[in-house]
Parts: sequence; C-alpha cells; structure tokens
Amino acid sequence: SLGVAGRVPHSNHGRTSHQNTLPGELHGDFPVIPKPGSGVATDLLLSQDRMSTALSGATTKVNVAGKYLTFVLGSESYGLQVLKIREIIRLTDITSVPQMPAYVRGVINLRGKIIPVVDLRLKFGLAQAETTERTCIVVVQVAWGSGVKSLMGLVVDDVEEVTNIGSGDIEETPDFGTALDTTYILGMAKVKGKVKTLLDIDKIVTDEAIREAA
Repeated sequence: SLGVAGRVPHSNHGRTSHQNTLPGELHGDFPVIPKPGSGVATDLLLSQDRMSTALSGATTKVNVAGKYLTFVLGSESYGLQVLKIREIIRLTDITSVPQMPAYVRGVINLRGKIIPVVDLRLKFGLAQAETTERTCIVVVQVAWGSGVKSLMGLVVDDVEEVTNIGSGDIEETPDFGTALDTTYILGMAKVKGKVKTLLDIDKIVTDEAIREAA
C-alpha cells in the first residue's frame, strides 16, 4: 500500500503544510486494384484522401486510463501510475556510489532496505535545481526485463495530487522524429487545462547503470 512520510500533494487552494498522510484516495493497493483513370479508381482515391484527412485531424486516445500521482520537474508536470508507487518521503541523506552516471544520486536506507535513487531532472537532461522544502523522493516499484521487481527512489521537485484520468483525456505521444526515444511515455494527459506527460517508469529505469545500483 502507498505510505507517506511527511509529504502531501498540494490542494487546489495552494500549497499545504507537511502532514503525515496524503488524501484518502492515496491509501490502498497501490492494475483487385482498379485501372488508373477509371471511375472506380477516382472514387477510391477520393475516399482515401477523405479518410487520410479525417485521421490526421482525429485525436487518438490511449488506453492507459486510471489513477496517477502527478509531480513537477521545473515548470512541467508528469504523472506516474499510482499502482507503481509505494510511498513518498522527504529528501534524506543519499550515499553516493562510485562510477555511476550523474543521474544516479546513490542509495538510501529505507527502513533497513538499501534502494537506489535516481534524479529525474538529470535523467531527463534538465538543469540541476536547488533543493527546497518541497523536494522529495517518490518510492516506486519497478519491474526489470527478467520479471524481477525492486524498489527505487525518484527525486522530484514537488508532488501535486492524485487524480483519476479518463481515456478521453489521454492522447498518444506526438511524433518528435526518429532520433528521439519516446517509448517511456504512456501518453499525454489533459488535466485541468494543462498537459501532463504520463510516464512508464519501467522503461525509464532500464539502464544497466541503474540495474547495477539496484
């Protein structure tokens, strides 16, 4: 179940003070080609053009609806599936591990269990930011390719809220070109007039370096 240690998403009325629990919804388990020039060919081409136009203007929905914890990195908002989250804790002392990439901050002792910590800002190529009282670690459960599951901490600037996002509010990831890998993005969600990027955490942390730290 999703536990909380001193972190609270803020409400719609501004930031809230740190408490020991999140809202109630956070509790629980966190599931025959015609001949060219023929009338038939012309009709077929017109039909194809109309279909292509309709498809290009249509909004493609993605079936990843459900509850998400939204959080902030810089000025952008992201979402993680609640079922992947185990708890949210204050930023604590992180022990560095030699020869790890910069985005692997190190490891922490979580009630006797050593887990790796990844700075999502650095992982996404964003500039490193100063730590504030809102900076926290989101502890998630990730599944490696072998099927083995383990815990991992994600450093984020702030957490916002748990929200239920319907399929009608989620669109496919735009095509940014072949040079960019967007397989870690589940979709783009429209929440309260803003766009939030929904993340597949299992694909974000598949790096060999992170696997070694785990």
